[in-house]
Amino acid sequence: MAGTETAPAGEATAGETTLVERPAGGTVVGTDGRERCPWASSPDYVDYHDGEWGRPVRDTVGLFERISLEAFQSGLSWLTILRKRAAFRAAFAGFDPAAVAAFGPADVERLLADPGIVRNRRKIEATVANARAVLALDGGLPELIWSSRAEGRPAPVTVADVPATTPESIALAKALRRVGFVFVGPTTAYALMQACGIVNDHLADCYVR
Repeated sequence: MAGTETAPAGEATAGETTLVERPAGGTVVGTDGRERCPWASSPDYVDYHDGEWGRPVRDTVGLFERISLEAFQSGLSWLTILRKRAAFRAAFAGFDPAAVAAFGPADVERLLADPGIVRNRRKIEATVANARAVLALDGGLPELIWSSRAEGRPAPVTVADVPATTPESIALAKALRRVGFVFVGPTTAYALMQACGIVNDHLADCYVR
């Protein structure tokens, strides 16, 4: 999820966490008393924020899943992807690259008819192409993605301090495209880096950080 995404102020539905405090662009304090990044504004987002976002992912299947979901998220809310995640995993064989790489035209048509996922032909075909690119890598996907790690960045204080792209994400997107990945640009690459813990963009006062 791109670090600049925030939940709209005042938007709430039944069962959502009530935000007690909303400093401009900084952490928010939930009813549990914990300070979080301001986009963690619903139960789905809170669970993802607290338990997954920014924590290191170093296995091939986990990284391939996140590359795929970040591509499907393009142009949509990350909340949409989170709520469809179980269906995505079922549809894409648990994001096992070897299984997805074997998908053919009939599988693409099957996926286009699956109401549980985002039915976008370009994104589906990109996921299959990217699975094949994973299998063709010499050094492995974890080595390629984690080579983009940069040290020494200060902790962001507000969401305004969180970039949409960085020199490292630009380089990672180029490296991925060079070995056959598609539908991945610098913004998607940076969202991947955030999600997988390559960078830590939890705000300075966020309890998770």
